[in-house]
Amino acid sequence: MNPLYLKYLITAKKKQAENKKFLEKLKKQRMVGLDQIMNNLHDEAFKEIDCLQCANCCKTTGPLLLSKDIDRLAKALKTKPSLFAEQYLKIDEDQDIIFKSMPCVFLGDNHHCNVYQHRPNACREYPHTQQRDQLQKLKITFNNTLICPAVAKVVEELKKSF
Repeated sequence: MNPLYLKYLITAKKKQAENKKFLEKLKKQRMVGLDQIMNNLHDEAFKEIDCLQCANCCKTTGPLLLSKDIDRLAKALKTKPSLFAEQYLKIDEDQDIIFKSMPCVFLGDNHHCNVYQHRPNACREYPHTQQRDQLQKLKITFNNTLICPAVAKVVEELKKSF
């Protein structure tokens, strides 16, 4: 992994308690305009961070798959959804449908997704810092600081703003 990306993740791990407390406080404040601030910080972070040099999300965290994701992937792989599910999927302890193993079976050696055009919605939306309703996503943002260097950078920059 890129040394700068690793630095962001190490910092996030060291500041885990601080970040959790900060994001919980931010949620209680119900700050207006948080979506725009987070979106701007997201855009800035991704000017520096290239997912293809990292792919930590694909290596460590499986997406939750919806029926439409399964159907889309099965169609792309020219198989039946039931066969796709049998080969690649499992139900976790929360009764969510996820991939059987990590890293993602569709992650290529060059960090390219072999099913990118057909990837699950959760992958399309990751790391969620570019979406609306950021107040409702602060818990997942906290979790993602430990996975995604861009999110770790977003939270560090967000702390500077408050």
